[in-house]
Amino acid sequence: MVDPVNLSVDAAATQLRAGELSPIDYVAACLDRIHRYDPALNAFIHVDEDGALKAARRAADELAQGNWRGPLHGIPVAVKDIFDIEGQRTSAHSRLRMDHVANADAFAIRKLREAGAILIGKTALHEFATGGPSFDLPWPPARNPWKRSHHPGGSSSGSAVAVAAGFVPIALGTDTGGSVRNPATACGITGMKPTYGTISRTGVFPLSFSLDHVGVLSRSVRDNVLAMEALLGSDPDDPSSIGHPAPRFYASLEDGVKGLRIGVIEEFCAPAGKETLDAFTEACRVLERLGAELVPLNLSPLEDYVDCGRLILQAEAFAIHQSWLKTRIGEYSQRGRTRLLPGAFLSAADYIRALQLRNVLVREYAAAMATVDAAICVSSHELPCAIDDEREVDRTYDRQARTPFNLTGTPAISVPMGFSGSGLPIGLQVLGSSFAEAMVYRVAQAYEAAAGWHLHRPDPQAWRTAESVSSPADTGPQS
Repeated sequence: MVDPVNLSVDAAATQLRAGELSPIDYVAACLDRIHRYDPALNAFIHVDEDGALKAARRAADELAQGNWRGPLHGIPVAVKDIFDIEGQRTSAHSRLRMDHVANADAFAIRKLREAGAILIGKTALHEFATGGPSFDLPWPPARNPWKRSHHPGGSSSGSAVAVAAGFVPIALGTDTGGSVRNPATACGITGMKPTYGTISRTGVFPLSFSLDHVGVLSRSVRDNVLAMEALLGSDPDDPSSIGHPAPRFYASLEDGVKGLRIGVIEEFCAPAGKETLDAFTEACRVLERLGAELVPLNLSPLEDYVDCGRLILQAEAFAIHQSWLKTRIGEYSQRGRTRLLPGAFLSAADYIRALQLRNVLVREYAAAMATVDAAICVSSHELPCAIDDEREVDRTYDRQARTPFNLTGTPAISVPMGFSGSGLPIGLQVLGSSFAEAMVYRVAQAYEAAAGWHLHRPDPQAWRTAESVSSPADTGPQS
């Protein structure tokens, strides 16, 4: 019998519905794997063992009575510790929020509960979803399961590590400048950022009001679709929430790419290293062999998009943190306050000019995408660096092609497209127009099925023998 932790969501859902797998056994297997291996990876800030087992027993009763809620019913899910879960701490991986206990579920958490998913714990992140890995906080940073001495990407680090390590099949993250797709790339899994507003951000601690997206991390495109569809829905409490006009992504998932016109954004790929460019060239060949027509897609320089997005993020993040930066600055990590303080030196005119440039770039991207069915480019320009090499973290963190699609608010997914000679994952981005998630998933699924990189898994023996770097963080049940 296959170990439940190795099952896809699709396969697990089939077994759960048929009574061949118990939600209780499934959750127990995930908890056992977390207990054995997470001390070396630090994916979790808090594991809600009692709550997860209680939810598993409830799911088992519902399934036994034939009350199947859908493909997430009985599926364990991890959540970035920036989402509110009623009665649990939402730390945002910061000592400033150590005493904050949520009095209600975030909208996305309510949707997961409605779908029957089982919340297994809160995952590590970069402090307040910015900055990079910090070692001067109450919890250690998550580590890359492919090489634990290396950075797993961020800011949704723990969520990506939890999925890549087989602790859970699905995890939630947030993506403001690439924070779902970055760790997905670095950890060799799938990370999807949908169109802005399609998943409500109610109950999610903000970083940048106009750039924040909720996203999904998974081991495959198919699993990602199943989770994403469950999260959609309008929320009157979130002014940016938009009902998706075409929410059934699964229907066209297997339609392939034959006859599709796919744009290649060469400008966004050019700064990448040789191993990444070689992997991208081969990914293009795969799509062409599958019948897609690849054409150049010309946009403004990547720096225009990245600089515009960075300025907006800095201004909006400082507005959120201004009071704490004035009164409690010593409680931030060194890296966190370094990333947040530059917003203090921006003027209203700087912000307005950035918003004006954003409008130009959004229109440019929309016009370019109107000529193709989807587009592709690399995700990261650099391979993951050593997690404790501050200089390399600073140098490589923003060497990427993800931020433009937060600026445009359009769907973007990262899927594995190979490994470096040193065994570190490399990621491909598939991109779409607003509300074109179905097409993005369709192209990603076709590539994934042909390339097969998503089937590779890191070796747990490397974690077992590694010296734990965990701190005595709270990983037990919370009241």
